Amino acid sequence: MQIKVQPMGAYQTNCYIVTNNGKELIIDPGVGATEWVMANVTNPMAILNTHGHFDHVWSNAELQKKLEIPLYTPKDDAFFLKSSSWMPDLPPSTPDYLVNPDEELEIGGVKVKFLHFPGHTPGCSAIEIGDAWFSGDFIFQKSIGRTDFPYSNPEDMKQSLLKFKTIPYDKKVYPGHGEPTTIKQEQQYADFWIQQL
Repeated sequence: MQIKVQPMGAYQTNCYIVTNNGKELIIDPGVGATEWVMANVTNPMAILNTHGHFDHVWSNAELQKKLEIPLYTPKDDAFFLKSSSWMPDLPPSTPDYLVNPDEELEIGGVKVKFLHFPGHTPGCSAIEIGDAWFSGDFIFQKSIGRTDFPYSNPEDMKQSLLKFKTIPYDKKVYPGHGEPTTIKQEQQYADFWIQQL
């Protein structure tokens, strides 16, 4: 599996292209992502959103149209794609597939699991592909997603961190902002964050 990453826009939101057996999945195409994605894909299968905040979904519609591929979004975050109170000029997008919590899918022969970790947003998910997690704004290197935004929920985040602590395996974690980390590395901080919430 090959992973390309490019931080996008003012919030430096990581857009990922994951290549598996010659097939590509685009994760979180943020502000201005279209040009980079178009220059780096040859056989794209789908666009995946970890959650619905504008800086992760900005280029959804443009890439759906240009690449003629489906968009997969956690169903509890689909409403974010229609408009943003922070960014009124958000280009609206419509998911082709609304993903249920903890749903496992097969996209172009590639197994993809959306692990539901609400708190930052209602549908916030870590997308598991092979030996990697794409954690969006749930977990970062030595940090977690903010819970003071509209539709955030600190209690949900606590429950998500308790669930995260029980993950029995280790994988590399590619977050929505910043540098990669691992599940085991971040599990050691979970109790600290739970106490902060």
